[in-house]
Amino acid sequence: MPNTKSAIRRTRRVKIQTTVNKIRKSKFKSIIKKMNLLIIQKKKDEAVKLLPKMNSQIMKISKTGVIKKKTASRNISKLTKKIYSLK
Repeated sequence: MPNTKSAIRRTRRVKIQTTVNKIRKSKFKSIIKKMNLLIIQKKKDEAVKLLPKMNSQIMKISKTGVIKKKTASRNISKLTKKIYSLK
């Protein structure tokens, strides 16, 4: 149990930050799932329209440190290659 004022405030801040990070991680997973679903359904036009939104959202999440930048760029490039390989 924290016994100083600063430690009490810090635990409160950590709780808030944990919930924010969970929300960001969830957004990351959901946008990837959405894009994979479009790729599986072979909807290239919709996937291309969603691509810039996905890129910006993933890079925002990586900027905050929830996921690493290399992970973000790897996911973006994998999905982009899959999209443009569709016919």
